[in-house]
Amino acid sequence: MNAGVYKEPPRELDDVKEEQGGPPFERSRETWRTVCPRLLSADTEDVCIVERLFSSSLVAIVSLKAPRKLKVCHFKKGTEICNYSYSNTILAVKLNRQRLIVCLEESLYIHNIRDMKVLHTIRETPPNPAGLCALSIHNDNGYLAYPGSATIGEVQVFDTMNLRAANMIPAHDSPLAALAFDASGTKLATASEKGTVIRVFSIPEGQKLFEFRRGVKRCVSICSLAFSMDSMFLSASSNTETVHIFKLETVKEKPQEEPTTWTGYFGKVLMASTSYLPSQVTEMFNQGRAFATVRLPFCGHKNICSLATIQKIPRLLVGASDGYLYMYNLDPQEGGECTLMKQHKLDGSMETTNEILDSASHDCPLVTQTYNTAVATAYGDELGAVGGACLEEEASALRLEEDSEHPPMILRTD
Repeated sequence: MNAGVYKEPPRELDDVKEEQGGPPFERSRETWRTVCPRLLSADTEDVCIVERLFSSSLVAIVSLKAPRKLKVCHFKKGTEICNYSYSNTILAVKLNRQRLIVCLEESLYIHNIRDMKVLHTIRETPPNPAGLCALSIHNDNGYLAYPGSATIGEVQVFDTMNLRAANMIPAHDSPLAALAFDASGTKLATASEKGTVIRVFSIPEGQKLFEFRRGVKRCVSICSLAFSMDSMFLSASSNTETVHIFKLETVKEKPQEEPTTWTGYFGKVLMASTSYLPSQVTEMFNQGRAFATVRLPFCGHKNICSLATIQKIPRLLVGASDGYLYMYNLDPQEGGECTLMKQHKLDGSMETTNEILDSASHDCPLVTQTYNTAVATAYGDELGAVGGACLEEEASALRLEEDSEHPPMILRTD
C-alpha cells in the first residue's frame, strides 16, 4: 500500500474520556439514541463492526459497504475523528487505553490509540478468516493473543507495549475457536474448534493453570469466553442452548482415608488405575466440570456472554442474534442451574414484560442521517495503513487517565 502523510491527531481525541455521572450502560443507551443517527450516514448504515473504548466516547466502526476502512468516531458529538484504509477486509478491531488493534486475515496492525499512528505490523500470520484475536484491557499487561497456526491450536502472545513476541502456547490439538484475557492480563482462556475442553494459561509464561471439560457427547462451536472481573469465574457460550460457568479455584487435596464401603473401594481402585490408562482418559478424570450452567431459550444463534456485577450481585449477561439481551442470576457460593431474571429486546421496540430497563429509557431504532465532518489531507504510515479524513483544526493527545474509567457493564435496574 502507498503510505500517506501523517498529520497530528485531532483535538477531538482530547475529549474522548470517561463521562461522570450515572452507570455507563444507562449513559450509553441515552447517548446512542440521540447521536447514532448522525454517525450512521448513508455510507455507514450497514455497520458490521462496532467497538467502543470502555465507557468513553471513542467508537471504532467498520461498514459492509467499505469493509477495508476503519472509522474512529466521537459518538457523543456525532463526528468522525479520523479513518484508515487497509489492504484487505477488516475482520476484527480491539481497543484498550493504549492500543487499537486491527485484524486482517493474514496481518495485524497495532496503533497507538493516543495519536492513531501505526506502531507495528505483524505480517504473514497464519490464515485467520474469523479474525480471532484477543487484547488485554490492562494498562501494563497489554498482551495480544492470536492463532499461531491454521491447523493446530497454537496461540501467539505478543506484547503490544514493548512491541515484541512474548510466547507461543501449544494450547490445543485442533485449531483455535475462542480466546479471552482476564482483566489483569495475566490469564488467557482458550477453546478449540472441537469445543469440548476449555484451558486457562498464565501470561506471559504460558503455564497451564486450569482445564475444564464443557462436554463429551458432542463437539460444538464456542461463541465466546469471558472472565469475571475478579477472575474467579469463566463463562463459555456456544451454538448449543447451554452456557457453562467454571470456577477458577484450586481444590485443596484432603488426606486420604481408608474406604469403608464397596463404593469407596471401587472409587479408590478407579483413581489408582488412571496411571495405567491412556493419557486422554486420565485427563478426563482431572478436568474440572461446570460450577454453574444456564439453559438458553434458543439453540443455534450466535451469542456473546459477559459476567458482570449488577447491584453488587454477580450476573451472567447473554446477548444473542435473536435480538435479545438475557440476564441470569449466578450464585457465587452454590453455583448450579442459573435462572433467567430479565430480558431486554435490543431493537428498541416497546416491550413491557420481563425487561431489564423500563420503557422510558429504550434505545431508538437506528435512523439514517447524514452529518458533516471537516476533511483534511490524508495521513498514514509506511507500515501499511493509509489514513484518511481527519479534523485538522483540532490537534492534541488522547487523555485516558480517568480513575473512574471502567470496562465492565454496570447496570442499574431500579
